Amino acid sequence: MDSQVKLAFEHSKSGDKEERYEAYQYILKVTDQKVDWAYEVWDQLLEDLTHKDNHQRSRAAQYLANLAISDPEMRMMKDFPRLWEVTKDEKFVTARHSLQSIWKVGIAGTPQKEMVMDYMVERFKKGTDEKNFTLIRNDILQNMRNLYEHFNDESIKQTALDLIDTVDDKKYKKKYRDIWK
Repeated sequence: MDSQVKLAFEHSKSGDKEERYEAYQYILKVTDQKVDWAYEVWDQLLEDLTHKDNHQRSRAAQYLANLAISDPEMRMMKDFPRLWEVTKDEKFVTARHSLQSIWKVGIAGTPQKEMVMDYMVERFKKGTDEKNFTLIRNDILQNMRNLYEHFNDESIKQTALDLIDTVDDKKYKKKYRDIWK
């Protein structure tokens, strides 16, 4: 890991709000590509998923989701449940930011894609008792759209459309379908 990335990780946890945000943006940009230093921060990020500061939890979840493509040991297959927990965080903004990035785990490979899809389908079907479940469903369908665009896998699109067909509320059914236009 070069000194600029190391410094960005430090700044993403401390300093002023602007400095933290710049570091956050930089780390997300750098981790959009494969990196060879993922395991240098992996365990700390796992630990930060339960940090007392919800911003730390959110950033850790997003960084880990991005780092899934840089995980040749496939640690994510074992660690994913811990990451998924942050998508249910008590702070809805933290949960939502985490959920919106979860699709990136799926682009790491077929086993990861299948795992992410299974978790999202399950949550879509059984999450109706959650607060803001319509927004959660929207994010899940957008994640599926992102995966579909990455892989051009028709089965992802079909799964999403099948889920939309289970929605009774016409307003939301239309809104969800618009994601797939």
